[in-house]
Amino acid sequence: MSRIPRDRTNPAGKRPGKIGRAGKDAPAVEPLNIVHGALPSREVILRFIADHPQKASKRELAKAFGLKGDNRVELKHMLQELEQEGMLQKNRKSLIRPGALPPVTVLDITTRDKDGDLIGRPAEWPEDQGVAPAVSIRQQSPAGRQGKGKAPVAGLGDRILAKIFPAVDRGGPAYTARIIKVIDRRRGASMGVFRTAPGGGGRLLPIERRGEEMVIDPDFTGGATDGDLVEVEIARLGRFGLPRAKVLSVVGSVGSEKAISMIAIHAHGIPHVFPPAVIAEADAAKPASMSHREDWRDVPLITIDPADAKDHDDAVYAELDPSPDNPGGVIVTVAIADVSWYVRPNSPLDREALKRGNSVYFPDRVVPMLPERISNDLCSLKEGVDRPALAVRMSFSGEGRKIGHTFHRIMMKSAAKLSYQQAQAAIDGKPDDQTGPMLGPILKPLWHAYEVMKRGRDRRQPLELDMPERKILLKPDGTVDRVVVPPRLDAHKLIEEMMIQANVCAAETLEKKRQPLIYRIHDGPTLAKQEILREFLATLGISLAKGGNMRANNFNGILAKADGTPHQTMVNEMVLRSQSQAIYGPENIGHFGLNLMKYAHFTSPIRRYADLIVHRALVGSLGFGEGGITPDEEAALDDIAAEISTFERRAMAAERETVDRLIAHHLSGRVGEEFAGRVSGVTKSGLFVALPDYGADGFVPISTLGTDYFIYDEAHQALSGERTGLGYRLGDSVTVKLAEAIPLAGALRFEMISEGREMPAAVRSFHKAGRRDRGQVRKKPGTRPPRGRH
Repeated sequence: MSRIPRDRTNPAGKRPGKIGRAGKDAPAVEPLNIVHGALPSREVILRFIADHPQKASKRELAKAFGLKGDNRVELKHMLQELEQEGMLQKNRKSLIRPGALPPVTVLDITTRDKDGDLIGRPAEWPEDQGVAPAVSIRQQSPAGRQGKGKAPVAGLGDRILAKIFPAVDRGGPAYTARIIKVIDRRRGASMGVFRTAPGGGGRLLPIERRGEEMVIDPDFTGGATDGDLVEVEIARLGRFGLPRAKVLSVVGSVGSEKAISMIAIHAHGIPHVFPPAVIAEADAAKPASMSHREDWRDVPLITIDPADAKDHDDAVYAELDPSPDNPGGVIVTVAIADVSWYVRPNSPLDREALKRGNSVYFPDRVVPMLPERISNDLCSLKEGVDRPALAVRMSFSGEGRKIGHTFHRIMMKSAAKLSYQQAQAAIDGKPDDQTGPMLGPILKPLWHAYEVMKRGRDRRQPLELDMPERKILLKPDGTVDRVVVPPRLDAHKLIEEMMIQANVCAAETLEKKRQPLIYRIHDGPTLAKQEILREFLATLGISLAKGGNMRANNFNGILAKADGTPHQTMVNEMVLRSQSQAIYGPENIGHFGLNLMKYAHFTSPIRRYADLIVHRALVGSLGFGEGGITPDEEAALDDIAAEISTFERRAMAAERETVDRLIAHHLSGRVGEEFAGRVSGVTKSGLFVALPDYGADGFVPISTLGTDYFIYDEAHQALSGERTGLGYRLGDSVTVKLAEAIPLAGALRFEMISEGREMPAAVRSFHKAGRRDRGQVRKKPGTRPPRGRH
């Protein structure tokens, strides 16, 4: 069993000194003339990475140019400089040009070009990087490459996993792609808002930014009324005029929460209806047997979850370590639902779970990764019911160091189902009828174990950002009631730390067994982001050391200096922006934020496919019986990691956009009112302002700030007037008036009521120096302000 092999073909083609084809699947590119063994120039490095994205790791670059010894060290320094200057950025284990696509990407096929070739765009693309690049899809012959196997064939509306290559024809799309697999075949349905037209029929107003308006004939309205959110299919495409569509279903009024979450579900292509074969397999599932299981039903494991949780995939128990060799130590047991017993590789349940990647959580609905028969019933660790689980027993010294662990496949019976608030209240001296008898034998040992583990966490110093999470509470009709910030309890921290340590154990065990797996990896901040943060902190008199070996505790020191100052929120936000995004990958680079060298998601297999893969790897490598990982899965880990990383970003975007739309709908009747806010973002074109009481963000166009000449200072995160010296800075408290709310787009536009404050001397000197090449914007009279996101 081994991982999918790397492409180790000679990047020079047939002889050293020429860099020819970028692998046999890539189109030919103009060769680079280089001296093999000599350090190339920066321009050659950048050109090579652009033309050979699959060979853009430090190791592959050194191999491609034949570099050894001191030249390898010089190459490393050159790459660091290019990162610091923003010419390169890290993507998993490779280097890419900023705004470039990674070597393996999930694409949505959206249209055809003039020659009829399919064109795709990245399924997820950061808004701050502009329009997503177009990719020309290369369809292979039905016989596949070299006539071996069956090549995947895709069509319009499909979502695919593709290998990306730079295009040879610079007049068309910047990239071409070869299809690795078709992830989801979308049936060409579109969603929009139905508007009635005089004389019958109507128009479909699209909810997607790249969507187009359609005509709906009177016979094809499907009973839709004005303002309904509907799903349609194209009935006819003509050479001239708008497409004509047929209503397939009426989702409901666009003002309801159900409709608003459906907009996000459709816009991001999230599968939300389980196919009949998947439901049939789930309904036919039988309770797990005792085969290869230890009987732990007498161990008083308990679940601690949110009060409204419907599935329970983790249970915990703790006790003092009786070993005389570990004085003051504790043993912590974490049991996780054994989803691998029910969801077998390449079954209908498994294929659908991979297609979804994870459960998606909206304010009043969940789009689950697995059907309720599995997630809420057979796999949920219900109180007083036999349930299969994978358990890890972890031993910690009195100083909080983990000194050993063992995994077990068990049958358990949860002793109690508690909420976070219920468990915390018992510890705080207010037990109820359920928690009272458990306080001494179960809850107090858990809290003692957490105190021991916390000593290890404090020594490890993971990144400690203070960013409160807001929760939307809805009325019975699905509209917003209010936004709250739930308190962060020790009960939350206890479960979090126990789950983190269980995840560490999973990664360590699989590495020891030399078992391929999917890690949860988090790279450190790029040198370019470090430099932006360093310049910003310097304006507050806070220093950030230079160098590429940053640790999480370096950032904790910065946060500690800002704690209790007027800049606390601003510094936390800037540190957060400097961080990379955590992803999944089969190659381990560690987890920067948690300050851990080995980390894999293991504790939530009901709602994350990555955890299910880790469960299968443990079952297979530890000889735990049925449901282990297969050789085919091991060979596909790179592709699986790329898919589920994309699906995680998809879920986050859908959840965020639904909240934006809900809040915009909630405030749409309050246009003209004034609100207290805080500047949450500063750009060349205006200010983003957050309303803490509503969990909302809106935009103040620079054209509405006043008559002064405003200059954008990136280092100080400020917009300030050249004539008056007054302006606005990240973190400023302000009063704004709601000028426009666009619920479908989730957009709010504000007008600034607060006068700008006097800018620091450093900002004023920035003006006098005339360094406007760093970004300046003048109010343009008569310019129409942006109307939000469309």
